[in-house]
Amino acid sequence: MITPYPSAQRGYADHGWLQSYHRFSFADYYDPEQMGISVLRVINDDRVMPGAGFGAHPHRDMEIVSYVLEGAIEHRDSMGNTSRLNAGEVQVMSAGSGIVHSEYNPSTDTPLHFLQIWIQPDRAGYPPRYQQGDFSHLEGLNLVVGNDTDAPLSLRQDARIWQLRINDLSLDWVPKPDRQYYLHLARGELDLNGQSLSAGDGATIGNEPSLRLQTPTSAEGLLFELPR
Repeated sequence: MITPYPSAQRGYADHGWLQSYHRFSFADYYDPEQMGISVLRVINDDRVMPGAGFGAHPHRDMEIVSYVLEGAIEHRDSMGNTSRLNAGEVQVMSAGSGIVHSEYNPSTDTPLHFLQIWIQPDRAGYPPRYQQGDFSHLEGLNLVVGNDTDAPLSLRQDARIWQLRINDLSLDWVPKPDRQYYLHLARGELDLNGQSLSAGDGATIGNEPSLRLQTPTSAEGLLFELPR
């Protein structure tokens, strides 16, 4: 079964320097019916104005994934990491026992558009850890984050994230019957087993023997595999 979640139903916050759409309850947006799916707790669709960003702030016991769609992120953290992520790059920050970090848009004229994702770890108290990878060259449906050696970037949770990037084509994929899935479409148009999705839409996927993903133009997003 595929259950769509339209973009217009998301929470929204406009802070001037930041416009953020919340798929699940976050900050001042609260809906007791939208507290996450399985271990997936946050999908924020963020647009940050040039020269602005999130100042140094702490996190703990959360797997924080950032996926850059447009522009760039400048990252700094209390482990001494300083990095820059461009469009198509993914960052995984395991906050673990505690980390302080900042994320800025270093451009003077280009807005930053990225997805911020929180996944609950399988236990508390891990040492903090930082990783990033460039997947801007990939097309199709590709595993980018997971909890096993097949994934370029790792999570401390029994979950996986695929990057979806297709242009004017269709692809078929077989989900695992003992897992649940969530698809977030970040850009473009997508037909998912006959269900039409537009940018910002999402869909839960359960008990589907196969998936056909088609786009008449282009589509980009993330597919989450989660424990039941």
